Amino acid sequence: MGRNLLKREQAITFVKETFSTKLKQVLNLIPVSSPLVVLDGTGINDDLNGIERPVVFPIKSLNEQRAVVVHSLAKWKRVRLKDLELEAGEGILTDMRALRPDEDDTPIHSIYVDQWDWEKAIASTDRNLSYLKDTVQKIYSIMVETEKAVEQQYPDKKAILPVAIHFISSEELLVRYPNATAKERENAIAKEYGAVFIYGIGHALSNGFPHDGRAADYDDWSTDNEEGYKGLNGDILVWNPLLNCAFELSSMGIRVDKKALHTQLEIRHSLDRSQLSFHQMLLNDLLPESIGGGIGQSRVCMFMLKLAHIGEVQVSIWDEEKKKTLAEQDIYLL
Repeated sequence: MGRNLLKREQAITFVKETFSTKLKQVLNLIPVSSPLVVLDGTGINDDLNGIERPVVFPIKSLNEQRAVVVHSLAKWKRVRLKDLELEAGEGILTDMRALRPDEDDTPIHSIYVDQWDWEKAIASTDRNLSYLKDTVQKIYSIMVETEKAVEQQYPDKKAILPVAIHFISSEELLVRYPNATAKERENAIAKEYGAVFIYGIGHALSNGFPHDGRAADYDDWSTDNEEGYKGLNGDILVWNPLLNCAFELSSMGIRVDKKALHTQLEIRHSLDRSQLSFHQMLLNDLLPESIGGGIGQSRVCMFMLKLAHIGEVQVSIWDEEKKKTLAEQDIYLL
């Protein structure tokens, strides 16, 4: 089994190197170093849906000031764009490592999160749905090319992604499947098209509920776009026939400007957060307009290598009894 695990590790490296190389080239991204922890109370950590608990600890050398292990670098990256004085069209790429202790234990979730976290400075005139869709198409084309490269390297890993990705708003998706849950809607549309970008995630739909949760202070989900719907963000989903479900590979979006930030904080009854350092930088025009997102490294490797559990492509903490049960199914976690 040891040699098979070694071959799998080599395949994981091939996928990661192939994808990240193409991503840097296509989106004009510069690799940069990134933090594992940030100071608590600055507003810089990604709050995800606003209810997940970060790992928190005191720092002795800073008089016990608390730090948090990042959930992702959604807001940190925008500050870094400012620090590096990047201009519109230039961006950064980080090899992010994070901990999410409240994450569900499923074949596609882990408390350990690894992402290609990227952020790109844009002009104010690029804050529109057309620019978002164009960026999505570029990222999706890299996924298609990577899958073909994997098949060439490992002929048993057959490429299955469609050539084009389908776009649909979260409101259109609700109208199409009015009696289905959000996850059921995702499964239905992903199975039909093979790959889909659902945009406008975070605001309340016509049924009174958002398609999914989004924090108020990074993606812009409240601005009306040119198609008459709200939202300049979304998720890339593909159909995973091995797991028989929609499979999220990336969450991304055009970031809030100060108007959208105020609106979204107000909607979430969180205007008190406007006093945090990140939010003050944005409200005082100290941060560039940007677009960015995270692309799950383990998720991409799972999909490209046709594996059934995220633990087959990353080292994390798993229940021993579950590991034993999976091994009996010839699913061996790293």
